Amino acid sequence: MIRRLAKYVVALCLAWQSSGALAQELNCVVEVNSKKIEGSSNSVFNTLQEAMSDYMNETKFSNATFSNVEKIDCRLYLTVSEYTDDRITGDLQVQLSRPVYNSGYTTTLLNFKDTRVSFEYREGDPLIFNETTIDNNLTAILNYYAYLFLALDFDSFSPKGGQIFYDRAASIVQAAQSLGEIGWKAFEDPKNRSGVLTSFTNPSTSAMRQLLYDYHRKGLDEMVSSPDKGRAEITKSLSALETVYKADPMSAALSIFRDSKMDELVNVYSKSPETERDAVYKLLQPLYPAEHERLNKIRKGEENN
Repeated sequence: MIRRLAKYVVALCLAWQSSGALAQELNCVVEVNSKKIEGSSNSVFNTLQEAMSDYMNETKFSNATFSNVEKIDCRLYLTVSEYTDDRITGDLQVQLSRPVYNSGYTTTLLNFKDTRVSFEYREGDPLIFNETTIDNNLTAILNYYAYLFLALDFDSFSPKGGQIFYDRAASIVQAAQSLGEIGWKAFEDPKNRSGVLTSFTNPSTSAMRQLLYDYHRKGLDEMVSSPDKGRAEITKSLSALETVYKADPMSAALSIFRDSKMDELVNVYSKSPETERDAVYKLLQPLYPAEHERLNKIRKGEENN
């Protein structure tokens, strides 16, 4: 973990460039579920799964170097709902996790379902990485999430440390809009790929990026050696959610935080003082009014769960 932290500092000091000689960054598990498609051969979906896995795990997306044990853990789970004339449509569950310092615990940074996924794929088509040209919607989607994974991960180790990766993801969003595919246009859906990126990069809601660092590096990473100190930093970091909510109650970052962190927060505050639990409950309840069960667990603590 210490070596990994050092690598983030070094990487931020390097110029953005392609790198053909440095180790790849991602450890990505890819699954393609085609159970909804009747009467089709599984071979095309098996080939697609293998191609996506090879692409995510063999493409070098940055100039940062990672050993095998330092790679960023992520997951893509594609559920296919339609398959006609080489066009595959479905939804893509994306998940990103991060180790917590000096522990065996991993925490979720991103848990998001992209419901606007559609692309053409013929069995055996090669997936080719091109940093400057976007002419294939599948590789555009994969590139986008690779850079989003890197951006969120780097932000969690260094204050707004993922900027170069957000910039690269923004370039992909802009270029991909010319493809005429769903999921890329700014006003199509506040929770599509464009909306997710905007929720972290728009100045009015970018407090989420500081939360990523404060919650993880100053909070969770400190809890192993000093639970009260680390938890206090997490509590402070949650005020960013109010800032984002006031600026944009429909921000995708708010629902991403809920889906990624609510269960973890129940555990974090299970043994905390009542005053702290009450404060967190009062902060989160107006933001997530439908989360009665989990918010009540936070309010009551371990003794009443």
